Amino acid sequence: MARWQAGAPDRLKEAALTLFQTRGYDGTTVAEIAAAAGVTERTFFRHFADKREVLFADQNSFEGVFLAALPPSGTSPMRLVAAVLDGAATLFGEDRRAWSRARQSIIAANAALQERELLKLSLLAVSLTRALTERGIDPISAALAAETAVTVFRTAFAAWIADGEDRPFAEVQAEVLRRLQALL
Repeated sequence: MARWQAGAPDRLKEAALTLFQTRGYDGTTVAEIAAAAGVTERTFFRHFADKREVLFADQNSFEGVFLAALPPSGTSPMRLVAAVLDGAATLFGEDRRAWSRARQSIIAANAALQERELLKLSLLAVSLTRALTERGIDPISAALAAETAVTVFRTAFAAWIADGEDRPFAEVQAEVLRRLQALL
């Protein structure tokens, strides 16, 4: 095994995804992931707390993209939601679709991973609610707008990774938001 090679986190993510798909999440060990990535278990644990975190490693940057897209105060809650969603769409280029599909299939097959995914989205809603209230939106409207953003994102993401879908994420998400507005 080479002493050091650049890109260990990405190699670990790819190795884990491949192994999770072929052996199942529960049937894959950290040692196997590390070996497949050409690193030691110690290197694995330098980058990830456990094998679950390989699938959730980008939580902070994920949330950061949503928060960075919030415009200054003085805008209506739903316009803030639209801006947040536009910002989030930048994370999901065509180069991430295959990874996202594979990741989601692994999560869908494991109850503990589903719980972790829901926690990720719940924490996003809490952060968005806090950011909206800091921009002068009343707490109830802020919570409704934040939960709406998460719901639109989650629905758009599921549609974007569906078999046969080939539109850009931003386009899918804009359609989901339009449908919600039509319902209201």
